[in-house]
Parts: sequence; C-alpha cells; structure tokens
Amino acid sequence: MRILFSLLTVAFLVACQGESNTYTVSGTAQGFEDGSKIMVNQINPVTNQPSVIDTITITDGTFSASYPKTDMATVNYLSVGQKGSVAYFPENKDLQVTMYKDSIQASYVTGSPQNDAYREFVSTVTDFGRRRQDVGMRYRTAQQQQDGMLVKQLQAENAKILEEETAYKKNFISENGGSLFSVMLISEMLNKKQLNSTEAKEALESLDPKMKESATAVKIKTTIDNMSAADIGAKAPEFSAKTPEGNELALSEALGTYTIIDFWASWCKPCRRENPNVVKVYEKYHDKGLNIISVSLDRQGQEDRWKQAIAADNMDWYHVSNLQFWQDPIARQYSVRSIPATFLLDENGIIIDKNLRGPALEAKIASLLD
Repeated sequence: MRILFSLLTVAFLVACQGESNTYTVSGTAQGFEDGSKIMVNQINPVTNQPSVIDTITITDGTFSASYPKTDMATVNYLSVGQKGSVAYFPENKDLQVTMYKDSIQASYVTGSPQNDAYREFVSTVTDFGRRRQDVGMRYRTAQQQQDGMLVKQLQAENAKILEEETAYKKNFISENGGSLFSVMLISEMLNKKQLNSTEAKEALESLDPKMKESATAVKIKTTIDNMSAADIGAKAPEFSAKTPEGNELALSEALGTYTIIDFWASWCKPCRRENPNVVKVYEKYHDKGLNIISVSLDRQGQEDRWKQAIAADNMDWYHVSNLQFWQDPIARQYSVRSIPATFLLDENGIIIDKNLRGPALEAKIASLLD
C-alpha cells in the first residue's frame, strides 16, 4: 500500500508539473540582424487602442518568450521597426511564428485553431485580391481600346469575384464561431455594407458564447441597434445642432413634404462633386415640397471652411453641424461611416430611402413630386 501510495503521489506531482500557467511565442526571423527588437503589441478590447506589452530580441535568427495564460479575447501583433506587423490571437497554446524581413505580409503564426484559420483566410482573400487586380488591368486596357463589350464582361467578372469573396467570408464566420477574428470580420463587413444589420445580427448569434460576450461583439450589437433605428421604414431619429448662424435647429423644424438628410463635409471631395446634383434637384423640387437639411462632419476650428463651402456650392437650404468630425453624435445616431450619405424622409419623418445620388436621386424625387 505504501508503494502504491508513493507511486500515485509521484504521478500526481508529475501531472501538476506538466500543467503550465504560461504559453510561448517562438519562431524564426529570416533576414533580420541579431539584436533586432520585436515589439509585442496588444489591442485593448475595450478602447481598441494598442499598447506594447513586451520586447523580444532576435538571436541567431530565432526568438522566444512566454506569457501568462488568459481568458481575455484579444488580438496581438508583432512589429519590427516600420516594416509592418504580424497579427496573432493569444489562445493559451504555444505558437510558432515565421517572419520574413523582406516580406512581412507573407509572415504568419500557427499552433492554434484561431491562428491556423486566420492564416488560411489571409491566403484565400489575398488570392481574391490578385484575381480582382488582374481583372482591373484587363478592364483598363479594354477601356483604352474602347472595347465596350469586353468592358461589360469584365465588370460582370469582377462582380462575380466580389460575390464569391463575400460568400467565403460569411462561410468563414459560420465555421469559426470560436474565433475573435470572426467577430472582427462581422464588424468589417457591416461597415463595408457586405452584411446588412439583420445578417450581422444572425452572424453574431452563431458565435460561441465567449465570443458573443467579447467587447468587440458588444460594440457591434450597439451599432446594429443604431442601424435599425435608421433603417428604411423607421422614423428618423430626432436631432438638433447649431446652424452656421449659431442658432439651434431641430430636424422636426426642417421637415417638408419630403426631406433629405444629407451628411457631408467641406473636406469631402466626393461630397463636393455630388453637391451640384443635389442643388439641381433642390432648385427643381423645393417649391413642390422638397426640403434638405445638411449635417456637416467638419472638424472643430474649421467653421469658416464649412460656411465657405456652403456658399461656394450654392447649398441654399438648412445646415447644421457639431464640428466634431467622425465623432459627430448625429452621424453616430444614423450609423454613418462614410460620406456622402443621404436619408429620404416622408412628411411624417419616416425613412423611405437611403443613399440616393446623381440621376437616382432625381428620379426618386421626380417619382414622388412630379
């Protein structure tokens, strides 16, 4: 019995010693000089800001460091000078890194499900990019040769590639519910309008419980709620802000039979190019009931530029701005992430269409007021 007890004790101690509270990040650094420093950066999941958590020295083309295990879902990246960075996901498993000085973009991290899946994703999406680039080159040649038929074929080919890429990304999310990168991908696709609010909500619901509770997922849920508030069919969220004259103006005071909320800025070149189209529509249909209220995303301290742009572009309608750039609270209310952005309201303030520009805007207003 004493011998059996001793053997069990030894086995227990060996097992305990085998359990580590740390994981290692080690690898090769091809082309880097001895003594080069690798900065280990961590993205704060709440503030989304990076901070340096460690510095590793390259010796004989290799490096290694250990870190405490954690349940926090975050992304780290390795950087050497200004040559770029290599992203990885801490997963409480030993990770192997392959870094190339002459091709940081080709560097990668393996050793855990999240990192292996991310490496495959990057490779696949890079291939989609090469295909689009090839189509783009052939498209420009076809334009120069004025080959209209080939131009249309290449436009269709490019659209098909984009469709395939979007489908691949959606499938990646569904098959990698335990990956923080899937959460990040949902956010990116939502911003690029590759997912609508309903699809993004369904994608979040498909994630593993831990990822649903991550700080990034919580932010996306808030964004989706805001988007739903400014979707077609919803009543436009009320707002008020200062006019160029310094008076407070509310949306409800600017409503006409139909009203366009126009998000723009004096520094936004696409906005300034679109302004003549909006002016044309306004001058043609204002007397029939069309109103416009423009919300400027100009910066603090650039009030004069905002006013000068209004005058220069003949924008003779309602204007407001908080002069808070992308932190503008009205833009956030309406989930505006790019400009120009427009919302078309009926007389009751219900959103009936979004992001109409050029001929499409005029055709829509004509169908309503002519």
